[in-house]
Amino acid sequence: MVSGLKEKIIDIIKNSNLITEQQLNKAIEIQKAKGGKLGNILLQEGYIKEKELALLLSSSLNLPVLNLYRFKIDPKVVKLIPEKLAKQYHLIPVSKMGNTLTVCMSDPLNIFAIDDIKTLTHYDIDPIISTDKEILDAIHTYYEAETSKLSDILKDMEDTKDGAQEAESIEVSSMEEESTVDIEEAMKMSNIPPIVRVVNLMITEALEKRASDIHVEPAEDELRIRYRVDGALHEAFTVPKKDQNAVLTRLKIMSGLDITEWRLPQDGRFKIRLRDKEVDFRVSILPLSHGGKVVLRALDKSSLSVGLASLGYLPEPLKLFEQAISKPYGMILVTGPTGSGKSTTLYSIINKLNTPDKNIVTIEDPVEYQVEGVTQVQVNPEIELTFASGLRSILRQSPDIVLIGEIRDFETADIAIKASLTGQLLLSTLHTNDACGAITRLIDMGVEPFLVASSVVAVAAQRLCRRICQACKEPYEVTQAVLDRLGVRVSKGTTFYHGKGCKKCNNSGYYGRMGTLEVLLIDEQMREMITKMRSSNEIKDYAIKNGMKTLRDNAFTKAVMGNTTIEEVLRITTEE
Repeated sequence: MVSGLKEKIIDIIKNSNLITEQQLNKAIEIQKAKGGKLGNILLQEGYIKEKELALLLSSSLNLPVLNLYRFKIDPKVVKLIPEKLAKQYHLIPVSKMGNTLTVCMSDPLNIFAIDDIKTLTHYDIDPIISTDKEILDAIHTYYEAETSKLSDILKDMEDTKDGAQEAESIEVSSMEEESTVDIEEAMKMSNIPPIVRVVNLMITEALEKRASDIHVEPAEDELRIRYRVDGALHEAFTVPKKDQNAVLTRLKIMSGLDITEWRLPQDGRFKIRLRDKEVDFRVSILPLSHGGKVVLRALDKSSLSVGLASLGYLPEPLKLFEQAISKPYGMILVTGPTGSGKSTTLYSIINKLNTPDKNIVTIEDPVEYQVEGVTQVQVNPEIELTFASGLRSILRQSPDIVLIGEIRDFETADIAIKASLTGQLLLSTLHTNDACGAITRLIDMGVEPFLVASSVVAVAAQRLCRRICQACKEPYEVTQAVLDRLGVRVSKGTTFYHGKGCKKCNNSGYYGRMGTLEVLLIDEQMREMITKMRSSNEIKDYAIKNGMKTLRDNAFTKAVMGNTTIEEVLRITTEE
């Protein structure tokens, strides 16, 4: 029977023309080697999209597709299937009529799931289809265990006596050896179940909400928790002031930091395993008048393997960028402010170039992502291991590709440029507003213009803009005054969109972010202009006349395509 079901889904996919036979055969080989569902493997390999797979199963099996983001489920119906079973089979009940229970499934061919819930509920099961992501989000929304609610946990803090047993478990491993310092009260309080639970819930809730950062901020009379989602900070909850030291100590222990030190800044990291997924956290502690502020930055390794094409760039600048990284040597710079996605872009390039025949070495401060097959060096000024000194040693290791976390001074820039002229492909970042500004910045550091002209292959300026939430996307009118401010003309009938705000996007109107890229490829005319020390504005004017699209041009194109809003275009780009 199982074999028959497997053949059925293979036939459905084969007849769809959505993927090639070669891709299907590769997915089947992976399934034979590693196990797992064929549909999931096709999604993981990027051969098919979740929505496409749902629609394909719908048309082939004659089952309806339900958008769970737009459908409200009766909580009484949800309780008919236990949370554990819903999570195990990735399904959720959506309605009950008479003796028939309608169940939304990502895999309606899973007869074991249907049999199990039929046996458990004593209802006839009517399966319908939705995407795996929508089902998991719905499970998280509707199966909110009472014991996990923050109000209950915070109330427990008032009553709980000393104890050390953890109530909820997320597997944590420090990336540094933990210090064992005898501060009895802080240690004792940090291990009581409510403290452990509130820290665990804070981390899991932040990840569920797609937060990139968690801010734990001591105030005069409370401890404030905020999450950064899609680049914007949102208030999450507060913890009573009396529990502040216990929460902060718990975070220090998890990060392998010295719990006796509260006067100096500290940096640590830890790794958690949650639902079979590993997430790294970088931890920074800054002393304040009311205690130490802690910022936890989540590093999602899965974003590195998706490839440059999946980061949201438009085809034209992406093609130029890929043309630059295909060169065997030279310097490629990615510029932009903090939090503009420079590291993700560089790591995606490294991931693309990471083959057995390449010696890739990075020097970073800090090492953000651990990448298999890449030699990674952590800067440590205390032992005089700086970017410059580390780079000198790296060049003796016969590297093919070198990544420098950031070029901060003349010495690093000078060594990097000379390395790029002697056969290495060198990748790095600079903090400048646009691509052309990177040329001026290097010269201002003291690098000779002729060296800049000879070594730099391309500069990419990058920003992250928020995507419109697809669940509440609607057309809206943009005034002529706003279009005039952008300095653009649009054809009649152009429709702009924004997000109205809904539960899925937390009423922000945005869900997720994408990269916007401005790529400057250095040609012979530009090299001559750089050597003659022409201003960045002159170089930019020349580049635009020869077809370069600015950050604003690219962002506005995304707005015209309905991917983002005009407000986002104005927010992330400067006046040209």
